Amino acid sequence: MTYKEATEYIEHLKSFGITPGLAAMSELCRRLDNPQDRIPFVHIAGTNGKGSVLCFISAILKASGYRTGRFFSPAISECRERFQINNRQISKNDFCRYLERIKEVAGGMVADGFDHPTSFEVDTALAFLYFADKNCDIVVLETGMGGTFDATNVIRHPLVAVIMPVGMDHTDYLGRTLAEIAGHKAGIIKAGACVITGRQSEAVYEVIREKCSECGCRPLFVSPLGTLSRIRKGKADFKNLAFRQCFTYCGCDFEIGLAGPHQIINAATALDAVLFLSGQGFPASEKNIRKGLREAAWPGRFELIAGSPPFVIDGAHNAEAALMLADTLKIYFKKKRIIYILGVLRDKDYPGIIAATYALAEHIITITPPDPRALSGYELALAVAQKHPRVTAADSIVEACELAILLAGKDGAVAAFGSLTFLGAVREIIAKRA
Repeated sequence: MTYKEATEYIEHLKSFGITPGLAAMSELCRRLDNPQDRIPFVHIAGTNGKGSVLCFISAILKASGYRTGRFFSPAISECRERFQINNRQISKNDFCRYLERIKEVAGGMVADGFDHPTSFEVDTALAFLYFADKNCDIVVLETGMGGTFDATNVIRHPLVAVIMPVGMDHTDYLGRTLAEIAGHKAGIIKAGACVITGRQSEAVYEVIREKCSECGCRPLFVSPLGTLSRIRKGKADFKNLAFRQCFTYCGCDFEIGLAGPHQIINAATALDAVLFLSGQGFPASEKNIRKGLREAAWPGRFELIAGSPPFVIDGAHNAEAALMLADTLKIYFKKKRIIYILGVLRDKDYPGIIAATYALAEHIITITPPDPRALSGYELALAVAQKHPRVTAADSIVEACELAILLAGKDGAVAAFGSLTFLGAVREIIAKRA
């Protein structure tokens, strides 16, 4: 299988859609000799912050000398970036080799009367094979959707289960209330795991408590009002395309390079996971913890991709994430004229995203993301116009970037956000201008 054939096969798999349940995934893994049973895991679910916590935990483990795998979604630039060991993505040769093996097994499943594995199931199985064959010491794993019936949930005994803040997410599949959605997210909790969570509504806390009681686990709640203190204002270095912010947690000072107050909460959550892992055969020194937190970088999360004018990209694809984005913009672009480039998927709460962010924008440019589920830029512009008088629907992402930079001028800033599916294209366009 060539790399071109591999990418074409991945595109073909998308036609199988989403099939909640673990029957096909369990059978696929069984036929692959259950590679997931050969690796220790940190499993992360939730609506917002999964990727950032994955980033912090894996960076600390890497800094501590462990061969650390990480699997997340979606990709920003290309599909291979979702499969990483010590921050290096899978090679094209390995990607093709594992995918060819899985394709053969999937064909056998269909011949035996099983459903064909979905795109995400194939990706997850590939990740398990890759991490097991490359002898990873530990893997940090992010759910795709939900938890209970998510393909990643075939793992049996995670060392740590992290439940990030739960919001109204994938309601067609997970339920119409926070409690119903939380029930799915809490499905990653297994007997023997340390359960860590942070800011949640009381309804979500109750669901997590019940699941922990059922599994014999004790939840550890991260409290930003407790031992997290002395949060110092973040600093932006537009020349070197970097952010820095410091905080004190459990009496120790730490520095991170991810922007926004919410990232401090995410870092504290990661610290709790790492402290538990230290007693489970993965000790991390204070020096390595500091190094990992300082070096952690996460593409597409308030990522500064240009400094003149300042240009950030952010995957704020729901109302809760949009509120966090707005808070971060107020900190770093307080005195700047802000131009938005906004693109969303039709099944997301785009009215909520608009409501959370429109007041900070001088002008909003809408685009159509390259995704079958995309809301057209024109339809999005009509929705924005109900809140903001200055909105333009661009014909392409290139046009949107050029117009945004023109409108921002020397004293402004640009924020491209919404669906992660178009942020890779934005990054490439801006890189070519440099």
